[in-house]
Amino acid sequence: MLVDSHCHLDFPDFQNELDDVVKRAETSGVGHMVTICTRITEFDAIKAIAERYDNVFCSVGTHPHNADEELDFSAEDIAKLAEHPKCVAIGEVGLDYFYDNAPRDAQAQGLRTHIKAARLTGLPLVIHSRDADDDMIRILEEGMEEGAYKAILHCFSSGRNLAMRALKMGHHISLSGILTFKRSQDIRDIVADVPLDRLLVETDAPYLAPMPFRGKRNEPSYVVNTAQVLADVKGTTLEEMTEITTENFFRLFSKAVR
Repeated sequence: MLVDSHCHLDFPDFQNELDDVVKRAETSGVGHMVTICTRITEFDAIKAIAERYDNVFCSVGTHPHNADEELDFSAEDIAKLAEHPKCVAIGEVGLDYFYDNAPRDAQAQGLRTHIKAARLTGLPLVIHSRDADDDMIRILEEGMEEGAYKAILHCFSSGRNLAMRALKMGHHISLSGILTFKRSQDIRDIVADVPLDRLLVETDAPYLAPMPFRGKRNEPSYVVNTAQVLADVKGTTLEEMTEITTENFFRLFSKAVR
């Protein structure tokens, strides 16, 4: 049984066929999914999806693109929302200097707030990082100095230094369909050096469909293709990688129930 550790089932792309999308995932051997929050103000809709399906969990948090919209939420506010029984993570949150859709100081403030919420709840922090490796390392390490917390670099496409520094802090790395792209040899080279017990897989659906579906709408059932490439990179079988990443998921997302 695979787990899609990061998808967005609340997005309009799935609105008219959500039951079918979840069923196709189950048929493909994807036993659990985490639908990820990008705006705290939309958490009610996200948790409703998690309540609707036994095998879907959710998170609560503010995506860096929306950071300046939700700075009034405190770490305590986020932690209170995370008490929902199906909420298993904080985020996604982070730094995105590629699009810069929100001021960088707002992104950094939001990230620090969410780190505190992860520490308060004991739930893993789901991190989005794009073209911001140096600042991400600095803020994550500063957060560790204030107290330990769990985290995962989602949809990893960053540099080796961020990966290794995150691993040193005890964090995890999740691979998306990007891992399967021809131009992603540098990512595969980094992943080859990541310990097996720190790896997870995801879709980030509806985005970033893996080969051979690239260019199409992504969905949780396609996480199997990413897991296969990850198995190839690590010199193991799909069956073994399925077992490894699923065990890693339930160890990191410890609030999730099988």
